[in-house]
Amino acid sequence: MRIAIVAESFLPLMNGVTHSILRVLEHLQERGDEVLVIAPSTSDADVLDVVHGAFVHRLPSVPLAGYTNVRVALGGVYRVKRILADYAPDVVHLASPFVLGWRAAQAAHQLGIPTVAIYQTEVPSYAARYGVPFLENWAWNRVENIHLLASRTLVPSTFALNQLRGRGILRVGMWRRGVDTARFAPEKRDAGWRASVASGGERIIGYVGRLAVEKQVEDLAVLADVPGTRLVIVGDGPQRTALEEALPNAVFTGFLGGEELARAVASFDLFVHPGEFETFCQTIQEAMASGVPVVATGRGGPLDLVENSRTGWLYEPGDLTGLRRHVMDLMGDDAKRRAFAAAAYASVQGRTWPALCAELVRHYKDVMAGTPLVERTETNTPAIGPRSRRARSAEPETKSTQGATL
Repeated sequence: MRIAIVAESFLPLMNGVTHSILRVLEHLQERGDEVLVIAPSTSDADVLDVVHGAFVHRLPSVPLAGYTNVRVALGGVYRVKRILADYAPDVVHLASPFVLGWRAAQAAHQLGIPTVAIYQTEVPSYAARYGVPFLENWAWNRVENIHLLASRTLVPSTFALNQLRGRGILRVGMWRRGVDTARFAPEKRDAGWRASVASGGERIIGYVGRLAVEKQVEDLAVLADVPGTRLVIVGDGPQRTALEEALPNAVFTGFLGGEELARAVASFDLFVHPGEFETFCQTIQEAMASGVPVVATGRGGPLDLVENSRTGWLYEPGDLTGLRRHVMDLMGDDAKRRAFAAAAYASVQGRTWPALCAELVRHYKDVMAGTPLVERTETNTPAIGPRSRRARSAEPETKSTQGATL
């Protein structure tokens, strides 16, 4: 196949979107497919033009205010349409579309090229966290426009599935994320690394992720004085300085990747994730694959990943007392923590990237052939917010109440 992947963000920025794209590119390269990646430009002079066999076409971009390593592509629909027309892909993959992805969705639609849109970032909900709540409705309108135009939308969790169906977007299927169980594994636990961050032999409570407002890392301040523990923050981002002031006793390692990251995660005794806006949360899977139990907020992707009282604990969004209580429960009971760790490890075995990428290729083939999506009924998480009037008006007249109760 000839595939165009339109990436809202890409290398050198490493995040969940980039990570997923890289795994997909590896798979498509092994299959022998031809791939073009369209992504924002970067100020990094050492960035590669070819990644896993795919040529990367960079569009002029500007840094996002307050978050300079995130770049927003410039230009209009015509620029993207010309690139797609010249390349003539069989299918367009829209990776977490919002700005560049919206242009690509329109361009592909005008050219009659089928699209698979990956809903991976809950951008509208970031608005309030960034102090601009009045933009939330506009952002949801943009999300709806993109996914109503796409041939098929894929989401990583039942929460996200019900969220989009609840807004009248019906061509939605599930596509979860794989985890590298060779890289993330219990045997990577390293006594030397543990001693370097917890020299007094404290048990380690770890967080991995971007240090940004939407991740709510400041909530971990409630864990600062849990007896016999050390809080370790792995990652970097615009909030790092503020977080170092708010969490003076925590260890901040900065960004870690590759084997360094695998060693760090396996060396945790407990993994915590306080963010409420995760459509999936890959770092939870990586912790589980490393044999580390999890305490996370009970909203979004973690609802599918963490099984209460078996692989970890989920707490109500905003209930920081509950967060602390669950952490103390596991940090104060070695036998329970080991049992949770074993269950967490077992729960992610078999979730390989090759299997998930093969599933994605089947979605590509379906939209190329015009094969309708076989909808699954997922009801274990509620829809968030009412459907917009415009989204409801776009639904077929013959649709029953199938999506109304989700």
